[in-house]
Amino acid sequence: MATSRRRERELARRRYERRRMREMERRAKQRRRNTIIGASLGTAAVIAAIVVLAIHLAGGGKGKAAVAATPPPATPTASTSPTPPPPAPTKCAKITPNPPAKGDPVVPDVTGKAPTKLVIKDLKVGKGKVVKSGQTLSMNYVGVSCSTGVAFDASYPRHQPFTFKFGAGQVIKGWDEGIRGMRVGGRRELIIPAALGYGPTGSGATIKPNETLIFVVDVLSAK
Repeated sequence: MATSRRRERELARRRYERRRMREMERRAKQRRRNTIIGASLGTAAVIAAIVVLAIHLAGGGKGKAAVAATPPPATPTASTSPTPPPPAPTKCAKITPNPPAKGDPVVPDVTGKAPTKLVIKDLKVGKGKVVKSGQTLSMNYVGVSCSTGVAFDASYPRHQPFTFKFGAGQVIKGWDEGIRGMRVGGRRELIIPAALGYGPTGSGATIKPNETLIFVVDVLSAK
């Protein structure tokens, strides 16, 4: 009797062990399945994210190319046009006072129409050598605006001659061309149109745009 009970208990234990083992195997399989599913879902999510990112970047690149191919909007312009510079004077005003200042030479008035080309008048022919390009000239001068007849600058009253290298473009073209052929000790009047002077921009507040200039110059030395 006791042996029969022990056998039943042993059989029951074994059945329990088999059920427990099957349950453990079932749970293990479930865990493996869940792991595989989770990994698959994660991989799919990563792939989907990569695809979305690629599509976004491709779309962004097309947008940038379109923007680059589109010309920029036109810059708004003012409704009013800039004020044009005044025209060159057609007649020169009487020079007043004359001489313009104490120590200045008398500046001959320009009569008739204002010249449109360089005018050269020797007031005194020098006895020295003819000036040459490349020489450093020391000169006195007085400059008058044709349109007003008023002097805008002079070196005579300052007793500070103007020094420059002749023919090197260090002065306005009217000087480089107008001084050519002068002798040391000579005096010359130059009437310089704007194209050989300061052009359509003028020079600060002293020389207006398109101004014709009248100079009397003396060559003191040439080295």
